[in-house]
Amino acid sequence: MALRVGMLLPSASRRAGGLFSAVSSLSTELSYNGYDTQVFAAEDPDIEADRKAWGTVALSLRPTLGPTVFAYQPRLSRDLAAARLDVMHLHGLWTYASVAVLAWSGGRRPRVISPHGMLDRWALQNSSMKKRVAAALFERRNVMRGDALHALCGPEHRAIRAYGYCGPVATIPNGVFLEEGPVAPAQPAWSSDIPAGAKVLLFLGRIHPKKGLDRLLQAMALWSGAEADPWHLVVAGWDQANTKAALAAQAEELGLTQRVHFVGPQFGEQKAATLAAADAFVLPSLSEGLPMSVLEAWAARLPVLMTEACNLPEGFRAGAAIRLAPDPTAMAEGLRELGSLSQSALATLGVNGRALVEAQFSWGHVACQVGQLYEWVLGGGTPPAFVET
Repeated sequence: MALRVGMLLPSASRRAGGLFSAVSSLSTELSYNGYDTQVFAAEDPDIEADRKAWGTVALSLRPTLGPTVFAYQPRLSRDLAAARLDVMHLHGLWTYASVAVLAWSGGRRPRVISPHGMLDRWALQNSSMKKRVAAALFERRNVMRGDALHALCGPEHRAIRAYGYCGPVATIPNGVFLEEGPVAPAQPAWSSDIPAGAKVLLFLGRIHPKKGLDRLLQAMALWSGAEADPWHLVVAGWDQANTKAALAAQAEELGLTQRVHFVGPQFGEQKAATLAAADAFVLPSLSEGLPMSVLEAWAARLPVLMTEACNLPEGFRAGAAIRLAPDPTAMAEGLRELGSLSQSALATLGVNGRALVEAQFSWGHVACQVGQLYEWVLGGGTPPAFVET
């Protein structure tokens, strides 16, 4: 009989940010591998547009009451109890989902928790008062009672230990689905806004203060000369906390309005077209778990510029990424390095990134490890090599 797995996250649509891509991909791959996977999440207006990302995975969606960020679902606990699950996998923290999982487990039912970077130092300091209250009321108990926590990378593993969790920690990265060959979709809708012959430096993801875009704009203002002139920054993503308006005002103040383009969210075919139209990818983030956007950029054979906070040191070692410092003045040096590279050198960075994801970050490989984790949590015995007990 197939193992019954419950995936629990705040939203099953693009509103969940990187969680949406990561959990939908993992769930569909687990389902393909024979696991009976069911997803529990709050209803929201974007779910119909994004439902196809879940394939044949069963979705249990309920309306919420109160603040959207907390995602309180009155019937969630009842739904979890009725599902007769073998193991629960909670993705993300600080929402009602943690409360429901605590009630479901009762200290006896097995559950895996993936914080997705939400126990990192920067994340804990963001809205710290609210998180201290939530920790006291439910989240610390939820984390400490998890049968295993799932870290996406070594730094997140260390952050989990720093939070005080002493149980098993599995370190398994996110993954990507890989096309068999290069994809050449139609031009994205925004391409007409870019001058002919320009080079596109792409940011693709949630527009949020932690992404470091304000620092990137400052660095771009410091980057001038013939090597900088061809490069245009395309900021593609959904706005959070009115961050986009502040960035647009900053770009105008810095005299960058002709070189910086805010093109809105990109999904499905438009997302593929946006990646295909880019010449390089940038993520100047201050805090990440393990960013799906970088893996997708490498899968699309793009050279990547990123900070160490992106938690993908493999990219630097593999010659697939240019290191960005968080300070704008030092970040400008990374941009200058990009501008100094020949087309051949840029292509080599992209090829190295593609080889890296093929070797370490395919969803088939990741889902196999997650399945092994479930089996071990349920059956015990010798832990898999990626689990520290």
